[in-house]
Amino acid sequence: MGKYFGTDGFRGEANVSLTVDHAFKVGRFLGWFYGKNHEDGKARLVIGKDTRRSSYMFEYALVAGLTASGADAYLLHVTTTPSVAYVTRIDDFDCGIMISASHNPFNDNGIKLINNKGEKMREDVISQIEAYLDGETGEIPMAVGEKIGCTVDYAQGRNRYMGYLMSLAIYSFKGYRIGIDAANGSSWQIAKSIFDALGAKTYVINNEPNGVNINTNCGSTHMESLCELVKREHLDAGFAFDGDADRCLCVDENGEIITGDHVLYIYGTYMKKRDKLVDNKVVTTVMSNFGLYKAFDAAGIEYEKTAVGDKYVYECMKNNGYRLGGEQSGHIIFLKYETTGDGLVTALKMMEAMIAQKKTLGQLKAPVLIYPQVLKNIRVLDKKAAQDDADVKAAVAKVADELGDTGRILVRESGTEPVVRVMVEAKDQETCEKYVDEVIDVIKAKGYAI
Repeated sequence: MGKYFGTDGFRGEANVSLTVDHAFKVGRFLGWFYGKNHEDGKARLVIGKDTRRSSYMFEYALVAGLTASGADAYLLHVTTTPSVAYVTRIDDFDCGIMISASHNPFNDNGIKLINNKGEKMREDVISQIEAYLDGETGEIPMAVGEKIGCTVDYAQGRNRYMGYLMSLAIYSFKGYRIGIDAANGSSWQIAKSIFDALGAKTYVINNEPNGVNINTNCGSTHMESLCELVKREHLDAGFAFDGDADRCLCVDENGEIITGDHVLYIYGTYMKKRDKLVDNKVVTTVMSNFGLYKAFDAAGIEYEKTAVGDKYVYECMKNNGYRLGGEQSGHIIFLKYETTGDGLVTALKMMEAMIAQKKTLGQLKAPVLIYPQVLKNIRVLDKKAAQDDADVKAAVAKVADELGDTGRILVRESGTEPVVRVMVEAKDQETCEKYVDEVIDVIKAKGYAI
């Protein structure tokens, strides 16, 4: 059986590794699978998409598959991934589907599946879908006559989500001048509408999507334009989203980047002051910066570390009741409000922390001294063998011992590529480079490199 779905859905180059046939079959399976739970065989699924040219193509293919299996497909149109999760959960849909490749370039796309609780789809359901895609299960019957599904315009769901976001703001933004980088993606209309409604004076860039410019030199993966905007216009803050707006990175009043680690510190300390930090813990991933942990230690905040991926952050939070967690990339989960990372919620919560404490983002982030980090990828013949090799392990242990409490090393495999990632954080760039190269040289010397 092929492996189509990773930790963030089925992703690939449109009509190359992810085709309309795939999308049609995913729709066929989901319509049939959830229809079995209803006496009339009629499942209800809701679909959102980002601004990629291929998103429309995949939307139509999914709808064709769903309705052919007897399900009704409700269309949110261009919207954010977290809005699909919200609407699926609140409006009692059987399943939510988001068509997006997140921060990837426009030629890629993806299918993200969300269960009726607004969470990422269970692995056992994913396995059944993959088996169907690989032809390992029987054919699914076609709906006929009045049992054929219908398509419903459901823009009202997106509007209700926007109303929910505005309800989360406990302060007016009047008097604040805010920059927004919409990445020519899902947030291109929503973000400005919300900030305008809350009273901010907004300066928006990269909000003219044309189907091929999503994430192109803009958004949370290319912060230069937003940094320049904040400095040029002397703004109070800036917020940059990725293609489907489940991530947000910020810019402070000095035009400096606020990473996801900074966000975790700023809001974590804000929660601690108000006695809202459950068990005094914040959930991070193994890729969070060493400087964040130093700052948490100084603030008396404890933390958990998970594997990379918001899926694992969410599982840790849900299982333990923690309220705040996320990734360095800006994928932040505020579990009281959402079941997934939501860039717009992150922006609203950063505004709240600023206004409530009467401080700028620059002042709030100051205790976090980000350590230089070098991350290099090496393509290998066998990821597990390379990491388990005794000499490679010895090289990693040697680096860890020499760094002591002045830095750290992390070696992990990619979830989607034949790649081992070697990351070192230390007091300066030169030290990072030196230790990363030492480990990679051993991997090469042992013959694992491609």
